[in-house]
Amino acid sequence: MARIGVFVCHCGENIARTVDCAGVAAASLEMPGVATAVDYRYLCSDPGQALIREAIVKVGLAGVVIASCSPRMHEKTFRRAAEAAGLNPYLCEIANLREQCSWVHTDRDQATRKAIEIVRAHVARARYNAPLVPVRVPLTRRALVVGGGIAGIQAALDIAEGGVEVVLVERSPSLGGHMAQLSETFPTLDCSQCILTPRMVEAGTHGRIRLEAYSEVEKVEGYVGNFQVSIRRKARYVDPNRCTGCGACWQQCPMKKLKSVFDEGLGKRTAIGVPFPQAVPNKPVIDRENCIQFKTKKCGRCQKACPVGAIDFDQQDDLVTEQVGAIVAATGFQVLGKEAFPLYADGDHPDVITGLQFERLASASGPTGGEIRRPSDGEIPRTVVFIQCAGSREPALGRGYCSKICCMYTAKHAMLYKHKYHPGRPIVLCMDVRTGGKGYDEFWRRATEQDGVLYIRSRSARVYPSGGRLVVQAADTLLGGERMELEADLVVLATAMVPQPDARALARKLGIGYDSDGWYSEVHPKLRPVECASAGIFLAGACQGPKDIPETVAQASAAASKVLGLFAARELLREPLVSRVHRAPPPVHSICGGCFACEQVCPYRAIEREEIRDRKGNLIKVVARVNAGLCQGCGTCVAACRAKAIDLEGFTDEQIVAALGALAESNVEPAGAR
Repeated sequence: MARIGVFVCHCGENIARTVDCAGVAAASLEMPGVATAVDYRYLCSDPGQALIREAIVKVGLAGVVIASCSPRMHEKTFRRAAEAAGLNPYLCEIANLREQCSWVHTDRDQATRKAIEIVRAHVARARYNAPLVPVRVPLTRRALVVGGGIAGIQAALDIAEGGVEVVLVERSPSLGGHMAQLSETFPTLDCSQCILTPRMVEAGTHGRIRLEAYSEVEKVEGYVGNFQVSIRRKARYVDPNRCTGCGACWQQCPMKKLKSVFDEGLGKRTAIGVPFPQAVPNKPVIDRENCIQFKTKKCGRCQKACPVGAIDFDQQDDLVTEQVGAIVAATGFQVLGKEAFPLYADGDHPDVITGLQFERLASASGPTGGEIRRPSDGEIPRTVVFIQCAGSREPALGRGYCSKICCMYTAKHAMLYKHKYHPGRPIVLCMDVRTGGKGYDEFWRRATEQDGVLYIRSRSARVYPSGGRLVVQAADTLLGGERMELEADLVVLATAMVPQPDARALARKLGIGYDSDGWYSEVHPKLRPVECASAGIFLAGACQGPKDIPETVAQASAAASKVLGLFAARELLREPLVSRVHRAPPPVHSICGGCFACEQVCPYRAIEREEIRDRKGNLIKVVARVNAGLCQGCGTCVAACRAKAIDLEGFTDEQIVAALGALAESNVEPAGAR
């Protein structure tokens, strides 16, 4: 019979306050297979780990059960201690007495009885534990970064500076993302383009970064260390190798009054061109839907004007496959459009704009040259009302979260308006003000105390036009909900940050999770904030949730450090707690029936099909096989298998049945029975 050692941790008072730890250790000595049992105040401390190592050697233990806190906290710590004493680390069991016992009980006797039963089940499991060996996975030292905003740029540069080649994919024609659209950044009022453009140029010219602009990820296969990524290079109808970016083509384009996407519909553009003057790469793209040549075949002015013959109307999309070992998702966010708010002048009034549109008005490269003017008539607005939380913190609208940056950029907008038009009257309607960041509260106080921005704590209800102006109806929440009406020349909505429209589709391609709002999910919000459940895929920036620029840059660098850490070894060692398909001797070969229900339910695409052939090469049967590099050990395939041909290492049928059997045979009254 296996010699098992039981070690009960007091966890300070976390466990000992509710559980009689010495009593649990004494009861453990009577369990079958237990050779030694002790309790200690802090098993995770150096003396506590030394105690475990000494017992393994002196008593000759074949397995250990650590009765302590959640395995998420210290499983690796105790496995390392076991391994240091010569014991296979996967012969170490963690019985959770803190979260599953002491923290959920107040009656000491009841909690102690339950703790004994938890230990009993794990001792029974430990008798069926088998030594496991980590899975060795070959590694491709090359990374893919999806998204070319500030998060993707920072992650790509950090990885490249670490000596690793990077493929940077951006779906728009240029790097920059939303940061390129901003006028200034809070709280320092730095010119956004001034601090972003050098980073864009550096990413576009770096020797270890290959930029795939105007491209999208089509398909992702493989697993950590060995991803195969299909990238669709969308047709620009301009040969980027020939084009010099001289601008002759768009100067001759007759379609000069199309709405500019970069200027949020406030400016004009041609059917061929670059999104903005500092674009990287500075290569134009033809808008096929609005190009006369594609509609009538009766234009071609850009082609005639191009001095290097770069215009190619026959160009087609191109698919390329890249081999990478890690992926960073930095796909960013979108903001709600004003059409989402029908109560605000039906959602289509030209003088009701979003915060991002206000950024373009305030920008020197914007449609008004940096002057704040009304879109309807070009006049300078005398009164501007800023409405915060437009779509954020509104569970009734399906978004209960805070968009985090709105309070700060609204203060910035009001301040910029006041600086540009001194007689102007900026009014902010807000639920409250949140200024969580270095220098943020001081920045907001500067807006209110020095620049004369009027803040009214209120909930806006309606905006409607009246006599050439806009009337904002609201309730003053500090005065008991008293109704008020404000006349404004311009209304600016601090609309909610939302995930990209195709965020869920990309998540399914990558095999990563997302929450009910569509933001990408990390493994652990505190301990593993940039890692996904799918190994080898990391998160950076606002694809995970609303973030400001400093937090986005910090997280991008964190994701890059994880990638470089992953690539530090020649090959990867993965946890061996993965599924396996049982084999059988000929002529059966495998008890797998080939229904592939496991393949249909596996969320990580870890099930492969294997052909079994005889010595002559004749096909006998096709069975399931688990790719250990992809498997995350969730056990879904085990539950789906009709033939019971799949087991999960570390959670085999024998181990689970043994644990349940130990509880069923116990003479101790179950906790909570009275």
